[in-house]
Amino acid sequence: MRETASERQYLTFCLAGEQYGIDILKVKEIRGWTPVTQIPNVPAFVRGVMNLRGVIVPIIDLRSRFGLDTVVYSSTTVVIVAMIQKEASDHIAGLVVDGVSDVLNVRANEIQPPPDFGGAVNIEFISGLVTLETSMTMLLDVNRLLAVEALFALAVPDQMAA
Repeated sequence: MRETASERQYLTFCLAGEQYGIDILKVKEIRGWTPVTQIPNVPAFVRGVMNLRGVIVPIIDLRSRFGLDTVVYSSTTVVIVAMIQKEASDHIAGLVVDGVSDVLNVRANEIQPPPDFGGAVNIEFISGLVTLETSMTMLLDVNRLLAVEALFALAVPDQMAA
């Protein structure tokens, strides 16, 4: 199904048993997990970098980014290579997730704003929530989630990789 003005498509993925989605127009490709080159002095959720057809791509572990328990990567672990809009140019980054699920067609009126937790929970990168039957999918804003300056600003010294 093609995306219309009132409907958007989201690639959904699983992370610690929860469903998340990102705008499919931000997805460049989906790759199986392969080991990456580690970089010193970066936040722990930055797993390292990979060479993608001559382009160096930072790899972000979303479990770690969200403060979830880490797991051993399996055959279903994938990297979603996503486009990030920064100023006037596009950049790419990889998101390590437990597995991809489906493409979800969502009408604008089906998207609910994230709840306000009064600053106790950081929801700045959640653009909305969609409830379908008995499941809920959190829609993520990739640009805010992967803002490079914000990633490093969030890191405290004990979260830095060696």
